[in-house]
Amino acid sequence: MPVNAYVLIQTEVGKAAEVARQTAEIEGVVSAEDVTGPYDVIARAESRSVDELGRLVVGHIQRIEGITRTVTCPVVNL
Repeated sequence: MPVNAYVLIQTEVGKAAEVARQTAEIEGVVSAEDVTGPYDVIARAESRSVDELGRLVVGHIQRIEGITRTVTCPVVNL
């Protein structure tokens, strides 16, 4: 069963649109949109495992210039 998660992203001022664009291009990211509120971009990601999700976030998303913080929220089916 795939692991789905929302990745909440804070960016430097004025970087949200570019971070959203670059994030959306990463394999495993289903969507990435710039939003208002305490986070600047919210991405939806899908992976085969929690470990793969961690590699996606740490190895790809967090490397995008302009990101200052991420919070990963795995989806649970209760």
